Amino acid sequence: MGGTASAGVASPATSAALAATLALAACGGGGDSPDPEADPAARRPGTAPGGSAPGDSAPTPSLSLEEEAARFLAQAGLGPTLAEVRALAATPRNGRVDTGAWLDAQFAVPARTATAASLQDRTAFQLGLDLGLLTDTDPARDPFNSGYGMDNVLWFRLLTAQDVLRQRVVLALSEIFVVSQRNMPIPWGQFATLAYWDLLERHCFGTFRQLVEAVTLSPAMGTYLSLRGSQKADASGRRPDENFARELLQLFTIGLVRLDDAAQPGVEETYTSADVSELARALTGWDFDMGADTLRFEPSLSPAYTARPMVASTDRHDSDSKAFLGLTLPAGGSAADDLRLALDRICDHPNVAPFIVRQLIQRLVTSNPEPEHIRRAAAVFVSTKGDLKAVIRAVLTDPLARDVLSGNAALRRCKLREPILRFIQWGRVAGLRSTDGRWEVGDLSDSNRLGQSPLRAPSVFNFFRPGYVPLNSGLSADGFVAPEFQITNESTVIGYVNFMLRNIDGAAPQNMVVDYTDWLPMASDATRLVDQLNLVLTGRALAATTVDTIRTAVQSLPAATALQRRQRVLAAFFLMLSSPDHLVQR
Repeated sequence: MGGTASAGVASPATSAALAATLALAACGGGGDSPDPEADPAARRPGTAPGGSAPGDSAPTPSLSLEEEAARFLAQAGLGPTLAEVRALAATPRNGRVDTGAWLDAQFAVPARTATAASLQDRTAFQLGLDLGLLTDTDPARDPFNSGYGMDNVLWFRLLTAQDVLRQRVVLALSEIFVVSQRNMPIPWGQFATLAYWDLLERHCFGTFRQLVEAVTLSPAMGTYLSLRGSQKADASGRRPDENFARELLQLFTIGLVRLDDAAQPGVEETYTSADVSELARALTGWDFDMGADTLRFEPSLSPAYTARPMVASTDRHDSDSKAFLGLTLPAGGSAADDLRLALDRICDHPNVAPFIVRQLIQRLVTSNPEPEHIRRAAAVFVSTKGDLKAVIRAVLTDPLARDVLSGNAALRRCKLREPILRFIQWGRVAGLRSTDGRWEVGDLSDSNRLGQSPLRAPSVFNFFRPGYVPLNSGLSADGFVAPEFQITNESTVIGYVNFMLRNIDGAAPQNMVVDYTDWLPMASDATRLVDQLNLVLTGRALAATTVDTIRTAVQSLPAATALQRRQRVLAAFFLMLSSPDHLVQR
């Protein structure tokens, strides 16, 4: 997206630049500094060596039903609209927001609508066809080699979806089981990554074991981590590729060291290099299912193969015995048998529950999950044999997710909002839409945009690591991790502010428009406008001084004409989206 900023927001832009500077000062830098805690199992959040967590007994402030609803929807969805906040707040249970009923309703939403004429009824593959990817003659939009179309489909999904819980969980899973368009060197690679998103949608509410197998056999994952085409050793010196086997253990299931049930690390390593080598042997023989298509990659090749699970080639599979993680696979086993037994063993490892639960809490609720939160959700994981619906419910409804602390203790109940989520919420609240149906939002991962874009991580370690700690900062001194701060630096902070300034009124060159109709009637009353924005975007978590600053700036703009009132709305949105308070999800 691009476009030119409206002249009417020039004054708020000055205040926003100051807010961005304050945000950077508060974060203590970021960027590509070495990660001292690459393993996600960091020490207890907020606990310095030899000390205790600060502020555990801080009082819990009371929230209105609307504030409680907004806070829950920010964790469980893609950022609520004002109508969604009011709807959830209007049906309380026992004096609290009825999160259980909302979760039930979201779990029941089908992955796509039943309206055949709607783009929302399309799979990623079908939507790619709808967007004209197979007939576009622009070389930059060559569907065979350029990757064009993936961003269109994903932004369409995220900005218009009604199954917001599913999409939020899929986004979280895509940052754990990472696949990236940046390394998809196959024909129709963008269809492979889109099919991967579809795969996560299908399995995100199933069992963890089913999810891991689907991920393993995904053509996108097979390409990204080079499992596809891995063959047994031969006399020429060829060896099975170990890339996927290593990341399956390190990043996707059990991690590097033994954990207790609250994800606190011990000193015992979970696997050895020999385990990786033996597991890699067990995973040999898988390749694309080309069906009736030619095995040669030519422009005429159908992209349908990118959505089919990989299939085994018997002559390429290592059928000798293998031993890893205390399991011995007997000689003569097929590729399918070895895969099944290997994944059963891995998914039964006691590390899996706390390792995965901790990361889900980080992606949805807080950067620094408390031990009891992890322990309770991990117990649900174990008792339900990895039922992800039950685990997601446990993560989001735990008292440590729902109660709000004040003072220093609140640090353990917050997280820096990912740039993707900031943008998506603004787009949904502002009615961002495409006038030509192409959804040309584009790749926003450059530092002069968001610094992040779906399925475009720079490596298998995602845009940021679960155990990242900003060096020489208050966070590191307090023993906290802050994953999203790994992509927070001078360039990305200012880049985000400038990007929002350019696009706050839509992006005409890309035919992306906004609709502030619901907000224009509030423009004459700056206090009400800022309050309602504060409710929707933060659950009224902005500091009083921030609210006063934004209200004063908005009141300084005239409101006599329709255009002037629109400029007030744009200014209020821009200042709040740029404020340090908003950047932190509490």
